[in-house]
Amino acid sequence: MSKKTYTLYLFILFFPFIVFGQTNIDTSLKVVTLKQCVEFALKNQPAVRQASIDEAINERDIKISLSAWLPQVTGSGLYDYYFKGSPIVPSSGSSTNTGNIDNISTLGLQANQVIYNNDVLQAAKAAKYSRLYYKQNTTSSQINVVADVSKAFFDVLLSQKQLDILNEDILRLQRSLKDAKSQYNAGVVDKTDYKQATIALNNSLASRKQTEEAIKSKAAYLKQIMGLGANSQLTLSYDSARFETEAIADTNQRLDYNNRIEYQLLQTQKSLQNVNVNYYKWGFLPSLSATGVYNLYYLSDSFSTLYNKSFPNAYVGLSLTLPIFQGNKRLQNLSKARLQSDRTDLDITNARNTINTEYVQALASYKSNYTNLQFLKENVSLAKDVYHVVSLQYREGVKIYLDVIVAQSDLRTAELNYYNALFQVLSSKIDLQKALGTLSVQQN
Repeated sequence: MSKKTYTLYLFILFFPFIVFGQTNIDTSLKVVTLKQCVEFALKNQPAVRQASIDEAINERDIKISLSAWLPQVTGSGLYDYYFKGSPIVPSSGSSTNTGNIDNISTLGLQANQVIYNNDVLQAAKAAKYSRLYYKQNTTSSQINVVADVSKAFFDVLLSQKQLDILNEDILRLQRSLKDAKSQYNAGVVDKTDYKQATIALNNSLASRKQTEEAIKSKAAYLKQIMGLGANSQLTLSYDSARFETEAIADTNQRLDYNNRIEYQLLQTQKSLQNVNVNYYKWGFLPSLSATGVYNLYYLSDSFSTLYNKSFPNAYVGLSLTLPIFQGNKRLQNLSKARLQSDRTDLDITNARNTINTEYVQALASYKSNYTNLQFLKENVSLAKDVYHVVSLQYREGVKIYLDVIVAQSDLRTAELNYYNALFQVLSSKIDLQKALGTLSVQQN
C-alpha cells in the first residue's frame, strides 16, 4: 500500500470521529459579575477599540514624519529621441562620427540626507507628547466605559432586586387574600377585606409586569455599552452583602487635579502647542542636507547600439535653503501658535474649576446617599417586625385588614427604598472616584 493510499484510508476511517468530536465554543456571556462585564467592555466596546485604533494610527503618523531623518534614495531613467537636430554635435576635426546623435538616455541614482530641517525636528520633538496624548485618550475612553458599565450594571441589579421584592410581596398578598377569603367564608368579616386584598394583589402584579419590562430595557442598554450582541443572553451575578461593603468610600481623600485624565490631556495638549510655538520661533533657520548623485549617460545615433557604452558621472554636495522673506507668514503663524497656547491655559484654569465643582457635588451626593442608606436599612428591619406582628394579630382578630395592607405596603416600600438607596450609593461612589481621578480601569 502506497503512502498516499494509506493516509487516505486513515482519514476516511477517522473522519466521523473528527467531525462529531468537535465542539462549538460558546463565547457569549451568560452568568457574569461586574468585573467580567467591565473586562468584556474594555475589549469589545466600540469607543475603546476606536481609541486604540487612533493610537495605532498616530504611531504610523509619527513613523511617517520621522522617516524624513533617514536617507531618501531615488532612481531615475530618461530616454530622448531627436528626430530633428541634436543637442550634441561633435566638434570640427574630431575623429568621432560627425553625424547628429539622435538617441540619448540617462540612468541615475540620487541620495539625500537631511542634516538639519525644522519640520523633521518638530516631528521628533512632538512624537513623545503625541504618543502620550493618544495613550491618555485611550485611558479616558476606558474610564468612561468602566463608569458607564458599572452604573448600568447596578441599574439592572436594582430592577432585578425590585422584582424579587415584588414577588415576595405578591406571595404575602396571596396569603393575605387567602386568609381574608377564609374569614369571609366563615362569616367573621365582610367582603370588604377580600376585595381590598384583591386590589392590593392586582396593583403588585401590575408593578411586577412594569419592572420585568424595565429589566429588558436596561439589560439591552447594558449590552450596548458593553459591545455585546443584542441576541446574547446575559444574567448578572451579585451579592447584596458584598455590595454593602463596597459601598463604603474614603471621604477624606484630597482632590488632586493631576489625577484627572481630562486635566492630563490638557497638559499634554499644552506641551504639543509649546512644540508648535518653538517650530515657528526657529523657522528662520536654514535647512541643510547632503546630496549624492551617480548618473550613466548613453549616446548613440542608433537605438540598437545606445546602451553599448556608458559615460558615468557622479558628484556629492550640500544643499542649503534659507527663507529670506515669506510675507511675514512665519511671524503670523508664531503669533497664532502663542494665542492657541494662551487659550489652552484658560482651558486648564476652567478645567480646575470644573473638576473642583464635580468633586464637591459628588462628595455631597455620596454622603447624602450613604446617610440615607443607613436610615433605610433600619426601616426595613422595623417594617418586617411590624408586618409580622400585625399579620399575626389580624389572624387572631385583633387588627383589621386595613392595618395588614398598610403594614405590607410599608414593608414593600421600605425594602424598595433600601435597595434603591444602596445602588444610588454605589453609583455616587463611582462619580466620586471619577471626580477624584481614582477610578481604575482594572477591576478588583
